[in-house]
Amino acid sequence: MKNKIVVFDLLFYLALPYLIWKFGQEPLGDYYAILLSTAPGFVYTIVRFAVERQFNVTGIFIMVSLLVSTLVDILSGDAFTMLQNSVYVSAGFGILILGTMLIKKPLALYFGADIAYLQGHKREESLKLYRHKTILPTFYFITAVCALRGLVGAGLKYYLIGVYGVDGYDRILFFMKVNGWIFGALIAAGFIYSSLKINDYLEKTKVVDTIDNDLVG
Repeated sequence: MKNKIVVFDLLFYLALPYLIWKFGQEPLGDYYAILLSTAPGFVYTIVRFAVERQFNVTGIFIMVSLLVSTLVDILSGDAFTMLQNSVYVSAGFGILILGTMLIKKPLALYFGADIAYLQGHKREESLKLYRHKTILPTFYFITAVCALRGLVGAGLKYYLIGVYGVDGYDRILFFMKVNGWIFGALIAAGFIYSSLKINDYLEKTKVVDTIDNDLVG
């Protein structure tokens, strides 16, 4: 199943947008070719959202990000402005995610609770567990990586636009996807580490409970 998801991601987020841009640039013009190239990813994300029933914080965040990005793209009016605006959108979401850390509600905490819910755990219980002082820092770290993904992505895209311009959209698309994969791997590693911390905490809690029961007995 995971292999299929990787293939579909490559198809709808990279291969199809590249083909649409490559063969649509001349007949449609830069702006409409780039705008149309975002359609496969948009439709694919909507379908996955519906199939996986991600009606939770994670799903809502994905949908809001997608809708805001698409709306900005449509309102941009020309290809260069569209690329520039995507830089501002990426930076804006990065700052927004950082803001969740400042108000002590790191976004990754709720992503983790959504993952646990899909595994059959209650969100309230997961959130209570994840807020423990030995576990919570890992979710701050994951949230920081998510924020950096947006901010670094914005900086990288701004640089790539300056180097390649609109005509190099295919190269911008490739480098941005690689950047997304790198940060995606870091985020996945963060969640794996958090699960190890959680399991370690639960194991220690079980040991303490066993000792207490033995003493009482």
